[in-house]
Amino acid sequence: MKILVTGCAGFIGAHIVKRLTADGHSVTGIDNLNSYYDPDLKKARLDWIRHPDFHFTEMNLEDKKALPRLFDRLKPQVVINMAAQAGVRYSLEAPHAYIRSNVDGFTNLLECCRMQKPEHLIYASTSSVYGANKQIPFSTDDRTDHPISLYAATKKANELLAWTYSHLYDIPASGLRFFTVYGPWGRPDMALFTFTKRILEGKPIDVYNYGNMKRDFTYVDDIVESIVRLIPEAPERNDKTGEPPYALYNIGSHSPVNLLDMISLLEEKLGEKAIKRSLPLQPGDMVETYADVTPLMKKTGFKPSVPLKEGISRFVDWYRDFYSV
Repeated sequence: MKILVTGCAGFIGAHIVKRLTADGHSVTGIDNLNSYYDPDLKKARLDWIRHPDFHFTEMNLEDKKALPRLFDRLKPQVVINMAAQAGVRYSLEAPHAYIRSNVDGFTNLLECCRMQKPEHLIYASTSSVYGANKQIPFSTDDRTDHPISLYAATKKANELLAWTYSHLYDIPASGLRFFTVYGPWGRPDMALFTFTKRILEGKPIDVYNYGNMKRDFTYVDDIVESIVRLIPEAPERNDKTGEPPYALYNIGSHSPVNLLDMISLLEEKLGEKAIKRSLPLQPGDMVETYADVTPLMKKTGFKPSVPLKEGISRFVDWYRDFYSV
């Protein structure tokens, strides 16, 4: 198939491209290679995913001239949108960057889909949309109208925009709420990456809410497997109820882990003890995330399964190799 992957130099996007080209698809990727974190890591990912059937273009998602031209030339059968300004805490510092990328950029993408009518639009959302939700585990049937960070608010806006375009223009769209994705080639602003770096450097790590946090850690290969299985499962309009061709899924391990337990597993793998600096809960942070993945299992027959201990081991091996530590 002809597949467009946005944010292809990002953590999850690069892994998706690697898998799709291995499976024989023709993949076009776009990324703006911004400096939110080290652009050299993004360029290294592009080298890692280099393949005769992968074609890269540097581009902003919100470019209202270049993106429509790309769609017109490519006519993708599937669009996988991983491009976004990520990060909960950074959204407190640079709100306009989130509006440009996550709202303006996503709307531009939807307009291109309206014109070209791909068979399936798959886009990244986040567990952060659950915000102040008290129901555990988080279900896609739960209310998500109380986001506690601007990042979460822009991702909730993505879900609403996608539903509207699906309703108005019959665009088959599937939104994926990711839960704390980690693994090789990860983002330097994520806890596992930051903790690994600082522990190896003998520097203290910041442990927020005094360690009283739980996360539904999801290994990146499980994310990719879920997406690959969802590609042919485009939702269809329900003629009886009038529901548009739209679906939402949680993708998590369905097994939340205490932050201090994650740190212990990391210490064990590194053979080093962490110097912990206990701090209060940060604005925008959630105390616990826990995914109900039943709809994903029913649709694809797959449940994320890589244990945290194994996933951490694979990440640390990659980190030591990549940074020659």
